[in-house]
Amino acid sequence: MMTAIFVFIKCELGYANDVAADIVDNVENVSEVYSTSGQHDLLAKFNLPRDADIGTFVTKQVQTRPHVR
Repeated sequence: MMTAIFVFIKCELGYANDVAADIVDNVENVSEVYSTSGQHDLLAKFNLPRDADIGTFVTKQVQTRPHVR
């Protein structure tokens, strides 16, 4: 069984498209990535195993991507 999580992502100015492509190409369990307006640049949906540590996933797999703030 999987758990869906949604993560808002802030990017360095001008890099939202690059970050979105990088996440789609390199992060496991990504389902969808959307461009947004407002305080955040992207909204990503991930499907993780129920026993996954969500905090560890976000800090190690999402926040470490190039050009993510």
